[in-house]
Amino acid sequence: MSVTQSRKGAETEGSTSIRGEPGPAGSATAALVAAVLGFFVITLDVSGVNVALPAVGHDLGGSLSGLQWVADSYTLMFAALMLSAGAFSDAVGARRAYGWGIAVFTVASLACAVAPTLGALTAARVVQGSAAAAMVPASLALIRQAFPDPDARARGIALWTVGGAVAIAAGPVLGGLLTTEWSWRAVFWLNVPAGLAALLILMRAARSPRHRVEFDLPGQLTAVVALAALTFAVIEGGHDGFTRTVLAAAGVAVVAGAGFVAVEARRRAPMLPLELFRQRGVSVPVVAGFACNAGFYGGVFVLSLFFQEQRGQSAFSAGLMFVPMAVVTAFFNYFSPRAVSHHGPRKVVVTGLLITAVGSGGLAAVDTGTPPWVTALLMIPLGIGGALAMPALTSLMLDSVAAERAGTAAALLNTSRQTGGALSIAVFGALLAGDFAPGMRESLLLGAGLLVANALGAAALLPRR
Repeated sequence: MSVTQSRKGAETEGSTSIRGEPGPAGSATAALVAAVLGFFVITLDVSGVNVALPAVGHDLGGSLSGLQWVADSYTLMFAALMLSAGAFSDAVGARRAYGWGIAVFTVASLACAVAPTLGALTAARVVQGSAAAAMVPASLALIRQAFPDPDARARGIALWTVGGAVAIAAGPVLGGLLTTEWSWRAVFWLNVPAGLAALLILMRAARSPRHRVEFDLPGQLTAVVALAALTFAVIEGGHDGFTRTVLAAAGVAVVAGAGFVAVEARRRAPMLPLELFRQRGVSVPVVAGFACNAGFYGGVFVLSLFFQEQRGQSAFSAGLMFVPMAVVTAFFNYFSPRAVSHHGPRKVVVTGLLITAVGSGGLAAVDTGTPPWVTALLMIPLGIGGALAMPALTSLMLDSVAAERAGTAAALLNTSRQTGGALSIAVFGALLAGDFAPGMRESLLLGAGLLVANALGAAALLPRR
């Protein structure tokens, strides 16, 4: 590393230039494949574990709130550490950050697979979520650096989102099959060969540029405390009511949240530059991404429990219910960039949000007497809408920021998305704690209302082309 490079604030790990020019075509392809595979694995883990939760409860014991923590401990750390992970990716280089994330995620998956208690499983899930936080912004930064051409980058992002869509599709089926035929532990064993394969492919990718950034410890600590306290208050409040502990947690969440904003506003190099929100190309994707994940993952959580606990289906049978939705989701993820190029992001985002809302609202009418094939068909719009909206929102976000902020922008978007997923599981689980049937209906209608509100906001704020 030269002194001149150091003074410019951008170092390289190897031959790749500090401007992020692409290396050989093979290295760009390797970066894309590694990014897609890693995103596939961490998304597969979410959807597969949701289906396995009843089996986890039967094997390790624990209440509904305990199972919510198995799901939310992952998404909570995923969301809380994402912003620092974006800065981390920019600082050490996307390839290096991504490799470390994959390695830790794989080891944590092993710990999940052999966990003897619900507490040990939850702790391992915390580590998994932390590693996933490092992987996601780094994976998008890899694509951003490997494909500087906007059209090529849009296709790369589309493939990245397709990887997530296929994982969402395969997760319930694989999770259900593995849980039914072997054990819920096999869901975590599945991550090991996939993680090793991603590491091997990543070695062929070009080394990434590094940028001098400062780690924002006060901002990170206040973010973790705020999200953890809020999630705790929602989960435990739904089961125990407004106890002193729950009210104290809610107060901590408010104070920590206010502290986070104050810290970020005053720091010279914040992990979340607040001025980003002045751009509609940033603020709209952040809020809409929250709504998309809240509606989708909250719905998957509720339906997974409904199929097994209320209708008595096996884990594998429950997983098969998601297949029709998953098949069309994969197609529309790839179709979304083409729709954006012809109609602009505004129409695609608004249409996607409204279709997801229709799916969530339609599922609110499902009960134990609804034929399975009808339920499976009603789930399809839930997948189509998100598959249309999220690639468009991701491209809009990355196109609205400079290349050197790609990691931070990707982290911000995915922080919002994972926070939406975590809070929806907490809120929907709280609604289910009483009477399941009305709680399920209220949860799905709440998700639909949130999506409609975001569709109206996106229609008003985004330019018509």
